[in-house]
Amino acid sequence: MCRLLGYLGQPVLLDRLVSQSDHSLLVQSYQPKEMTAGTMNADGFGIGWYHPTRETEPFTYRSTLPIWNEVNLQSLGRYVESGCVLANVRSATAGLATDLSNTQPFQYASILGLHNGFIKDFRHTLYRPMRDRLSDLAYQMVQGLTDSEHIFATVIDELESSASLTDALHQTLKVLTELGEKHQVPFSANLILSDGNQLVASRYAQGIPTPTLYYLQNDPKFSDSVLIASEPMFEGKWKALPDRCLLTVDHDFEPDVTPI
Repeated sequence: MCRLLGYLGQPVLLDRLVSQSDHSLLVQSYQPKEMTAGTMNADGFGIGWYHPTRETEPFTYRSTLPIWNEVNLQSLGRYVESGCVLANVRSATAGLATDLSNTQPFQYASILGLHNGFIKDFRHTLYRPMRDRLSDLAYQMVQGLTDSEHIFATVIDELESSASLTDALHQTLKVLTELGEKHQVPFSANLILSDGNQLVASRYAQGIPTPTLYYLQNDPKFSDSVLIASEPMFEGKWKALPDRCLLTVDHDFEPDVTPI
């Protein structure tokens, strides 16, 4: 399991999001409170962000080090400022390498994606069925071995025929559900996606407990913004995203919660 973070709002320094709050992503790497599997997130981390003024593809910084051991993070966090950020700390599935190809966030063109959860025994269950249904473009973009990257590739595949990023995520969850039912494989799929102008998230599982996911709108610490996180980062009016729901927010900062 991993811990996720998504931010959309006024441009802020990465440091404020990743390491400055009482229960920041940094703290959640070594002292998480609500993980359903594992005890730490020591298998690397990644941050993705969009330029605050220019239309360009997002930037990413990924490392296989535990986030508390990454000496460059402090300088990066005090320099980079963005109004749209995705970040995670990783707890790797047993047997999967802690290399950069397996480290989130994943990126395709303007889309960034994070996944918290797992497909049970992925390499022996849904690995082949998921790959077999991918288009050539989505198939070739997969660089690693994780279930997370294959879910992201499915999102990109579905985006080709979907009206929106929200619809693509919804269709991806339908695909996972159909494959999970067909092959009797449980999975959990909390995701956060962005194109730089919106955040789209899901809290969803089949056959196993659903990981936690919260959101916070227009907190005094981050006015005109929405935060999405696996665990609340500080005291505030965080709301738990209901199970089997999608969350969409754009620059009106009004979360739209839709049951699946």
